[in-house]
Amino acid sequence: MRLTHFFVDRPRFATVLSIFVTLLGLGALVVLPVAQYPEIVPPTVQVTTSYPGASADTVARTVATPLEQQINGVENMLYLSSQSTGDSNLTITITFRIGTDLNVAQMLTQNRVQDALPRLPVDVQRLGVQVRKATPSILLAVHLYSPDKSRDTLYLSNYATLHIKDALARLQGVGDVQFQGAREPCASGSIRTRLRPTTSMPATCSQLSARRTCRSRPAS
Repeated sequence: MRLTHFFVDRPRFATVLSIFVTLLGLGALVVLPVAQYPEIVPPTVQVTTSYPGASADTVARTVATPLEQQINGVENMLYLSSQSTGDSNLTITITFRIGTDLNVAQMLTQNRVQDALPRLPVDVQRLGVQVRKATPSILLAVHLYSPDKSRDTLYLSNYATLHIKDALARLQGVGDVQFQGAREPCASGSIRTRLRPTTSMPATCSQLSARRTCRSRPAS
């Protein structure tokens, strides 16, 4: 006798068995997780700063090198990479082992950055060095454009800074909002002063830097 004939000939037994299996499945549905995925992407911490007026090579030599030497070897670190751009910005990405507590990794990295801070240029110390938790994957990309070409890139960047960036950063789970391919409204221009070493100057470089800083401050 086949198994199907056994249940066909005994409908009450088949009904009770079906109800028992259904109740067992409903009970397991309460305690079992709906979805559970292992961590496959290593956690990362980003260190960002800026050296106004400096070239990418200068940023790499005077800012990136001291930070990398101090951060290298932090607990549970796998590797680090740095990027110095022509707009005087520096981004160092530290990748940690899978399973590392990202809050602890950020704290350890922050301590290493504080140790390297006295070795950085004065302008970088004044602007500060930011240490943030980051993820290599992009959650959302927002593109802004002017359909009738009446607004330029600087206007769109200013609009995104005032109305979009802060709103996205306040969302739960969002770590950071960055601009890609846009101009910052406050960094649309810079002045680079070159000194002649063969000419006697009435002021030293530090005095010129102090004068530039004083003149750049708004009047109170």
